[in-house]
Amino acid sequence: MLFAIIVGGLIGYSFGKFPGFLIGAALGAFLIHRLRTRLIGKLQGLQSDFIESAFAVMGALCKADGVVSRDEIQMAEAMFVRFRLNDAQKEVAKTAFNRGKAAGFDLDGELRRFLRASGRQPVLLQMFLQLQVSAVAADGQVHPAEHEMLVRIARGLGLPESQVDQLEAMLRGAHAGQAGGANNYSSGQQIDDAYKVLGVSPSATDAEIKRAYRKLMSENHPDKLAGRGLPESMREMAEERTREISHAYDVVKEARKKAS
Repeated sequence: MLFAIIVGGLIGYSFGKFPGFLIGAALGAFLIHRLRTRLIGKLQGLQSDFIESAFAVMGALCKADGVVSRDEIQMAEAMFVRFRLNDAQKEVAKTAFNRGKAAGFDLDGELRRFLRASGRQPVLLQMFLQLQVSAVAADGQVHPAEHEMLVRIARGLGLPESQVDQLEAMLRGAHAGQAGGANNYSSGQQIDDAYKVLGVSPSATDAEIKRAYRKLMSENHPDKLAGRGLPESMREMAEERTREISHAYDVVKEARKKAS
């Protein structure tokens, strides 16, 4: 802001000496304030759209198997706490969730609405999809009907089906880690999932894998996401995503080291 005041003052000075400097500096401060106010308002509007659409789609997804269970309702309520929603935001989220699980909910229309609100920013769309995967798979599993709808959601957002596979792989890895290493999660599956998380083929070169890892870490840095409209309360989810990306990279490096 100080830079804008100085520049405005210098421009004013070139036209009207010291009085012009004062007028130019004041004008520069006024313009910066207006721009900052508009930016804050835009980000708040985007965050509101994110919450409403995310919980509406979540309601539809939880009903993908025909019924919304009490566990799924509790999961949605846990999301209220996790994302530190205030009372007004909770009411918006509850209303949206109920709208999503109601008969006749227009899933494709809701996705189109969020696409417009998000400006089609890829990282916001990916975080939206990640939220849906996390919502239906607290046990580390995604059931077939839920997977099918997740693919539909991804396509509605203009994301490839591989994004769903990547997020499901992240989820399995995180769940196995929290469980201290699930018995039914073999080392082979862990390595396969690590490649999916990085979005590369097992035949990729070490250089290609490193580039993919660095690109993902750069794209998903929590500070960058906040600047693009992601609610600050969702920072934890962004940090989890970067941890899983880093863990997947370590798994692949270790597997390749042992194979060499």
